[in-house]
Amino acid sequence: MVADTRLRSRKSQGMVRIIALVVWMVWTPISLFFTTAPVSAQDVAEMNIHEWENLWTKVLAEYVDEDGRIAFQALKQNHGDLDKVVAYIAAVDPLSTPERFPSKQAKLAFYINAYNALAMHGVVDARIPRSLGGITKFTFFFLRGVVIGGRSTSLYSFENNVIRPLGDERVHFALNCMVVGCPRLPRIAFTADTIDRQLDMAAKIFVAEPRNIRVDRNKNVVWLSAIFKFYNEDFLARAGGLIEYVNRYRAEKVPSDAAVRFLDYDWTVNDRDRSEK
Repeated sequence: MVADTRLRSRKSQGMVRIIALVVWMVWTPISLFFTTAPVSAQDVAEMNIHEWENLWTKVLAEYVDEDGRIAFQALKQNHGDLDKVVAYIAAVDPLSTPERFPSKQAKLAFYINAYNALAMHGVVDARIPRSLGGITKFTFFFLRGVVIGGRSTSLYSFENNVIRPLGDERVHFALNCMVVGCPRLPRIAFTADTIDRQLDMAAKIFVAEPRNIRVDRNKNVVWLSAIFKFYNEDFLARAGGLIEYVNRYRAEKVPSDAAVRFLDYDWTVNDRDRSEK
């Protein structure tokens, strides 16, 4: 009986793997099977971290507007600079070249920039889907491969196994997977020298936006972005409750005794061209 149970379990696991592979092959665009970054190894090797941050800032300034929306249609036509940004990430990171990242601040800034750039590149490479929800969420975050410092991983693993263990919950106001529910994408790269101020500002902007925090004083209820639900343990490691945490960054405080509810997360790709139609 035990042997039969184990055999069935192994067959079930094998079937899950087969289904996952089929789903990935069906839903992943053909373009993902090929490199789209015509950048030489020499180009990458000669670029220092500041040049790379400046290049990423150039991409952000050109294709992201003041509201954090991305001009994906224009980016699709001219993604050479973004390709270079991603090629650098593929070759360089704090593990493969630790001498380039001498502090925790340098590592954190790089990882946030890298996540955002890889997500942006992923949306372009996936032919700019309308949404990253549903089954696309599984293929985009779990199955789609990204290369960081010469190692293949996924956006999900990168966020949860590399970035979150650094212990700064404010990253959740800076990491952007290119959907409407994400924090506002900045138009400048994060840097080691300014990362602490940038994360504080990102937190203040996030909790000030009505789309992320809504207070119903008549019913004494506060509606919080689902980000506070997704990463509840990260925020509670820094405060006694979510309202206490939110009030650290809000000018207009939320009543401490308000009931907490969570808003639905919007997985629509934050494409400026589509939102203007």
